[in-house]
Amino acid sequence: MKQVVDARGLACPQPVINARRALEAHSDIVAIVDNQTAVENLRRMAKSLGCSVSEEKKSDGIYLHLEKTGSGPMPSAAGNPEPVYSCAEPGTRVLAISQDVMGNGDDELGRILIKSFFHTLAETPPVPDAIIFFNSGVKLVVEGSEIIDDIKNLELKGAKILACGTCLDYFKMKDKLKAGAVSNMYDIKELMLGAGSTITI
Repeated sequence: MKQVVDARGLACPQPVINARRALEAHSDIVAIVDNQTAVENLRRMAKSLGCSVSEEKKSDGIYLHLEKTGSGPMPSAAGNPEPVYSCAEPGTRVLAISQDVMGNGDDELGRILIKSFFHTLAETPPVPDAIIFFNSGVKLVVEGSEIIDDIKNLELKGAKILACGTCLDYFKMKDKLKAGAVSNMYDIKELMLGAGSTITI
């Protein structure tokens, strides 16, 4: 009988954490969730671990069947999972963007500065390895953002663009994402702690 992980009603990133723990001890599990954000996060985690995943929608939730295939990194015997995004090499650069303006003070000036910053970032080396957008920073990667072209340019040049799913949900903007991928706090934590350097704006 498969191990069941009931993650209904749990906030991000707890469904991912609980499912990952279960996969340390079991070759296949069923994770039950009640929202699409959790489904996407679990699918991304399964892919990073080399697990197959299938989805079954029922009246009481969404059932995700995860099974180890042996084709990717797996949780270690010590219980320390490999990061979804590995940025452990020295010199790895991560930008964490916590707001849709640059600096504290006048917001109009802050919007001018953030626009100038990202245009300069996109046009001159070096390109950061990853850029994380959270809190009101997610407004920069959605429809209507004045800097979306520069962010897409950075993505084409190799920068991973991650937007906090909880933040997008809070601002009701998840369906308006125009660059990068929806992420979760587990992935964000792994990325920031594995980075050679992290700069928060």
